[in-house]
Amino acid sequence: MDLEPLTLPATSAEPRRQPIPVLVAVVPMAAGVVLWLVTGSIFSLCFAALGPLMIAASLLDGLRIRRRERRAAADDESAGWRRAEQDLLRRHRRERRELRRAHPDAAGCLQDAPLRDLQAIDDSTPVVIGSGARRSALRVTGDDSERARGFRKRAAQVDDVPVTVAMGRGICLRGPAPVVAAAARALVVQMCLRHAPGQLALMGGGLESLGLAGFPHARRALRGAWRLAIVMGDEECTDAAAQIRVCEAGQDVPEGVTTLIDCVEPGRARLRTSAGVEDIAVECLSRAQAVSIAAGSIEREGEVAQLPDRVGLEELALPTHAGRSGLAAAIGRTESADVVLDLVEDGPHAIVTGMTGAGKSELLVTWITSIARSHGPDEVTFVLADFKGGTAFDPLRALPHVAAVMTDLDEEGARRGVESLTAELRRRESVLAETGARNVTEAGGRLGRLVIVVDEFAALMQEHPDLGAVFTDVAARGRALGMHLILGTQRAAGVIRDGLAANCPLRVSLRVTESADSRLVIGCDDAAELPGGAASRGLAFVRRPQDTTPAVMRVALTGAGELRDTGSRWPDAVAAVSPWLPQLPLRLDLDELAHTHPSGDALLVGLADEPERQRQTAMLLRPGIDRGLAVIGGSGSGRTTLLRALAEQCPRSVVLGVEPERDWDVLAGLLEAGAAAAQLVLCDDLDQIVASFPVEYGQVFLERMEKLVRSAAARGCTVVVTTGRASGQTSRVIEALPVRMLLRMGTRMEHLAAGGDADGYRRDRTAGRGRVGQHEVQIAWTDAPARTDTRTTVHIERWTPAAPVVGVVALGVGRVVERLRSAYPDHIVTPVADRSQEAMNAGVPAVDALAAGAVPTILVGDADGWQRQWPLWQRIRLEGEMLFLAECAGELRSFAGSRELPPYAEPHVGRAWSIHAGSAPRRVVIPELDATGR
Repeated sequence: MDLEPLTLPATSAEPRRQPIPVLVAVVPMAAGVVLWLVTGSIFSLCFAALGPLMIAASLLDGLRIRRRERRAAADDESAGWRRAEQDLLRRHRRERRELRRAHPDAAGCLQDAPLRDLQAIDDSTPVVIGSGARRSALRVTGDDSERARGFRKRAAQVDDVPVTVAMGRGICLRGPAPVVAAAARALVVQMCLRHAPGQLALMGGGLESLGLAGFPHARRALRGAWRLAIVMGDEECTDAAAQIRVCEAGQDVPEGVTTLIDCVEPGRARLRTSAGVEDIAVECLSRAQAVSIAAGSIEREGEVAQLPDRVGLEELALPTHAGRSGLAAAIGRTESADVVLDLVEDGPHAIVTGMTGAGKSELLVTWITSIARSHGPDEVTFVLADFKGGTAFDPLRALPHVAAVMTDLDEEGARRGVESLTAELRRRESVLAETGARNVTEAGGRLGRLVIVVDEFAALMQEHPDLGAVFTDVAARGRALGMHLILGTQRAAGVIRDGLAANCPLRVSLRVTESADSRLVIGCDDAAELPGGAASRGLAFVRRPQDTTPAVMRVALTGAGELRDTGSRWPDAVAAVSPWLPQLPLRLDLDELAHTHPSGDALLVGLADEPERQRQTAMLLRPGIDRGLAVIGGSGSGRTTLLRALAEQCPRSVVLGVEPERDWDVLAGLLEAGAAAAQLVLCDDLDQIVASFPVEYGQVFLERMEKLVRSAAARGCTVVVTTGRASGQTSRVIEALPVRMLLRMGTRMEHLAAGGDADGYRRDRTAGRGRVGQHEVQIAWTDAPARTDTRTTVHIERWTPAAPVVGVVALGVGRVVERLRSAYPDHIVTPVADRSQEAMNAGVPAVDALAAGAVPTILVGDADGWQRQWPLWQRIRLEGEMLFLAECAGELRSFAGSRELPPYAEPHVGRAWSIHAGSAPRRVVIPELDATGR
């Protein structure tokens, strides 16, 4: 016990003497003398007399002040001691009260039922043998005067507190027969009230003579119970762990007894133990009191001993009053009759409590099976939820009544549960409104009853508190709508809210550890007083709204045979539809989705989860009608898988994202072809496609892509674009698409930037799982290989010189000259600088030498070389053919005067642009110039 220290008042100090004001007295005396010397008047010396008078007045005033301070200090000290005395009495009362609560005697156990410990009794178990003085836990600080020392001595000891000793091998009481018999009764009653029959067993000849034989502890020794013998006089004590012996005064103490109490009268007794001898007062009970207490105990615990050891569900009769308006079911048996509960009449909702190992899951299984025995799937369906991660409900999956069995839920599953149950409430309300019925019994059979069974409701509330509000709503409106709750939990206190508990009048409690839980559920402590161990498994107290006291029963057990028989009673039953939809599959085969959700001419994107409407529908894309879809997700999130599934379903589809040249040509062809060029355009990784182009090509590609998306409806095509992010240049294209699917993102910021909400972000979202608006979508998967579209395959012609003289602009002139000579042996291939030098040596201009050439010539030069031979280049531009290798895209504009971008050509792989006779640049290939060797 932790008590704050008590601080004593300090002894009042003697008031300080007031000093004599010498300086104040000297000043008037000096002033009087000076005035006398100056004026010569004798009356001036009167001022000198003021000094002694002021000293006398000051001393008198100091005496008065010291007397007043001394009196005030004495009053403060007296008040402080009075407060200390009162505080001492208050703290000793508190300490005495706490000790009696921690170590109750028989009277204390009757006044407030003690919490029974689950631990087994042994020699160290304490027992209260009376009351006496004990060292107090109170600490006193402060003054150290003689009075304070006396106070400390009184504070160090607290009187009339429980005196406890270890049970040891036994206790012996000696003295007058009436006194020791009454004291022994009190000890035994105390032990019986503190320990259940499963923990303590009474035996010995003293039970009858002392009136203790009526306790359930004395009827039958349960396995594992600690045996305590109550013996009189010299009676032998065998087969007992300890004894309480009653002897006459002066009789020898038997061996093994570790505690001796010599009684004179109830208020005078001497306790002797190995620790010493002290005086105590013993508690006494009369025989009539003991018999009365035993009768009360037998009402609570005696019935348990008379219940059958085991009851099978097949032994219980089907309720004869079972009908469509109720859900009557037999779930157990008392000593003489079956226990029948009707969830409709006795409910509409129920609470089932029980500690681990008490049999709560078996009770729920039996209750569900018993209801299913008497009521068809059209009358009642079950949704079973086990939030302790067990498999207790797995055998019930075979029953046609069971619509869903759920185990641990993640955050997404809990959200879906809230939406599903809310949707079921709205659906049932709408059905009742359509039929004009007030409740489900008047709906003409259109609504069956739905029973939601939760095993370990506390875990559900701890992990998903949002579901608590929904269950409270179901509990409030469930009676009329035909929705019922059976909530199982280990503890009810602090778990089940008052609003929910008020709508659950049907209560069943197996063994619980806390009396508060038992009182909250069944209104008394009986469930907390059940014996521990295997003996209490399957024992339960049932309390219906009309019951004044709970009834104890043995819960029936349900085996595999009973489950098979129950399922076989309804062979033609249609499988129940669950209001709590199962989660989307982690993988959704396209063929399976097409079989379960025929789409006609529309394309299957995936399966959309709509728990608020209690359905999962196919997400469709109508090619040529819908403008398109934007898919945003990180690497490995399933973007390409979606495009492959769409391409598999649409023969007239075009795929972008294969290679830059092909993508450029295909997009340009789609824009030029007008309507009906393709029904479906699939662009894979738009951001990566744009990044693969040079800057000016990337910008033009995005502009063309945006134009295609915005004109898709007029062209009769649908565009699906995937990208890793929706920021930057690609955002214009994404914004132009009406529907957006968000797959897994690397960070929450990327998810928000892509247009998603904070609640929709899942770091561990599986590949292929996306979010469209507020709904989750699992995209379809196909094992078919990516289809090659031969209609959009790019064919680049091999370059053939179209004029006698060709001017080539290239980098690395020497390498290009060598490779062109091997590729075109019938042409003269020479650097432009060498050709110009030959003309100079011949004494003719380079332009005339070119015109006079009879053999086709290919002149190769870089930008600087052609700048030096500008007249020659102008002649070739007018009469010959210009060839720009792809590495010289900049020179194409300056040397050919082209303002528009030519078709994209990949550099360093033998690509070039050819211009002849003023035509637009066309892309050609010279394989010999492929630097990669392709």
